[in-house]
Amino acid sequence: MWTVTTDKPIHVPVASSLRQLPRGIVAGYAAGSIGTGGFGVLPGLVLAYYLTDTLGVSAVWASVVVVLPKIVDVIVNPLIGTLSDRSSYRTGTRVPLMVAGALGLPVLFVLTFTAPVHLGPVFGGTWVLVVFLLAAVTYSFFQVPYIALPTELTGDYHERTRLVSVRIAVLALTILLIGGGGPALRDSAGGGATGYLVMAVVVSAVMCAAMIWAVRGAARHTVTRADAPVGSLASQYRDGFDALRRTRPFRQLVVVFVLQALATAVMLAGAQYLATYVMGNESALTAVFAALVGPALVVMPLWYRFSHRYGKQRGYFVSSIVFLAATLFLVAAAVGAGVWIYGAVALAGIGYAGMQVFPLAMLPDVIEEDARIGGRLRGGSLSGVWTAAETAGMALGPAVFLGVLATTGFVSSTAAESVTQPDSAVVGIALGFSVVPAFLVTISLVVLRRFTAENTTTRAEVEVDGKTGESR
Repeated sequence: MWTVTTDKPIHVPVASSLRQLPRGIVAGYAAGSIGTGGFGVLPGLVLAYYLTDTLGVSAVWASVVVVLPKIVDVIVNPLIGTLSDRSSYRTGTRVPLMVAGALGLPVLFVLTFTAPVHLGPVFGGTWVLVVFLLAAVTYSFFQVPYIALPTELTGDYHERTRLVSVRIAVLALTILLIGGGGPALRDSAGGGATGYLVMAVVVSAVMCAAMIWAVRGAARHTVTRADAPVGSLASQYRDGFDALRRTRPFRQLVVVFVLQALATAVMLAGAQYLATYVMGNESALTAVFAALVGPALVVMPLWYRFSHRYGKQRGYFVSSIVFLAATLFLVAAAVGAGVWIYGAVALAGIGYAGMQVFPLAMLPDVIEEDARIGGRLRGGSLSGVWTAAETAGMALGPAVFLGVLATTGFVSSTAAESVTQPDSAVVGIALGFSVVPAFLVTISLVVLRRFTAENTTTRAEVEVDGKTGESR
């Protein structure tokens, strides 16, 4: 078992004494990713397309609609993390905020896709802007405390990887089913405004049930020390930002994760455009998405074993290299499309699986490193900054891709119109889907190479067969 040698007392979760988590808790925690994955992937996949090709919103205005709610999230998420920490310290649970998110998000998710088309693109875009902003904040009520749970469910280094690996496997399945099935459901319901409404209703019901399961199956089983110090709301709000300044491993991990979240968000936003205008088949999105996410269901156990043997950081680096190689292959789509695209996207999916599991498995270790430095756990505050940064990356992804469309001459249209895109726009779609993610992941690898976390590498000790030895 991994242990940390410190000079300062750390208020640790009671649950951290568990060596192996019961399957019910692991399953409950993993179920939460159905809700987070559904909301995380579907708007990123179809919202920009809904705005430009159903409501007739211009690419520039659509980028504002997509990004502005996420900017608000960047400000609000650390506050939600602070409120979650205060609830945890005082009552021993993060449940209240999570319940509010689980019940409120589905309603707002449906309303996002009910914009009145007949009132024109300006009104429709404004409708989506307001409702999606509220939905994003409500989503954070669940997501921020949810990210903080692994630190409080177990203190075991490898058990955290197991917990997150199962969660990411469920997330991959969710992305596959909702990311691929959502658009398919939209199309089978006739497309257009009606198709999007049917899609939203079905997906929101699934998300609600899954998030409630996570609350009952995992969140209510965490207990934190009630005597942890609680400062003013303002001082605790600054905790997460203070960790960015003082805790180098946290800062490095956030930078890497945000760059890669931005890279994958660009690909998600571009997938529908790639299918429609490069591959010439709007419905090809489902297959493209299956090729990206499907491999995770197979390779996740392999990444878990790789982590056991070589460590999380090396696994993170290797998976990122695999993803980078795939994006470079996809540059060829600017010259000509073909079935080979599915193979390149599947290779990206192998890397994507590792890029999801390793940073989230490393985050609890970094939270403990921050506690070693500061003398107390502040997992909610750090999770708030983490999700704010992730939100910024995921929000900027569609905006970056829409920016590529705007600069390469893309022509927006309503669902009733049919347009022929100029060659420059088609090439822009292909390069936006490949070159931009490749550039971002390359930068992230430079930062990841320099990553250091004292409690996960240089000062950690691992207990093997009852004997204590130095970690790798």
